[in-house]
Amino acid sequence: MTAPGLMRAALAHAERGWCVFPLRPGDKRPALRADWERRATAVDKARIRRCWEHAAYNVGIACGPSGLIVVDLDVPKAGERPPAEWAREPGINDGADVFAALCERHGQPFPFDTYTVRTGRGGMHLYFTALAGLELRNSAGRLGWLIDTRARGGYVVAAGSIVAGRAYTVVSDAAPAPLPGWLAGLLTASDRPAGGPARMPEIPREHAAGYAGAALRGEVQRVLDATPGNRNHTLNQAAFALGQLAAAGMLPEPLVFDCLFAAGQHIGLSARECEATIRSGFTSGARRPRMGAA
Repeated sequence: MTAPGLMRAALAHAERGWCVFPLRPGDKRPALRADWERRATAVDKARIRRCWEHAAYNVGIACGPSGLIVVDLDVPKAGERPPAEWAREPGINDGADVFAALCERHGQPFPFDTYTVRTGRGGMHLYFTALAGLELRNSAGRLGWLIDTRARGGYVVAAGSIVAGRAYTVVSDAAPAPLPGWLAGLLTASDRPAGGPARMPEIPREHAAGYAGAALRGEVQRVLDATPGNRNHTLNQAAFALGQLAAAGMLPEPLVFDCLFAAGQHIGLSARECEATIRSGFTSGARRPRMGAA
């Protein structure tokens, strides 16, 4: 895009109330040496025009001052494969697939009704308005593989920009929707692993031996070994697998819940997140009862 076209893009974003600043021509990096977040503006149209008269700067949007939370759904680099936590899921190839799986797990539709940009590499930026009183920072991989978020302290390359010869384009020009509550919960949940060994409720003798007991111990251990960014997903997978056995009468559901809840809290998930995630897995698993090893 030419300098006049990029200027028009910058002014159009500013008209939405989004604070813009220049990025290096053909690049993602800020053209400003420092303080890009403070110097970004949505109201000083004359300054925007003066800036973009000098060069074909790409357009950056400072998320914090703009009141935006942007979910960045990336695509894998050449040869990159899903980590073990996601490789078991069918149809997981990129960040959009992971996000769709998260939406399904929480009983929510994929947010097609919000402002969306296709990135130069083929990923997506989903724009949401920040919730009043909730200050979020950037995150990398917290929601899952190839999913980052941009908030206060972060910026996104805006539509109209061109990086490495590839354009950022609008695919949904809807107004940004408010950040969904379930997403806000995932982004604010504690992500610190607790110290010391996890205490798992005692498994009654009649359930400790055999396939069901081994499955229970194995799934709990898998939750305890989950890495940041994959903990919620791993807990849900474990609840699904054990929920299948519980639905078949091989394990008592309260025992499974207690074991998974303890493991989830041990790795730093909140009580609310643990309960919602386990219940979701149980519901899905109950639809496909399983008597033993597949």
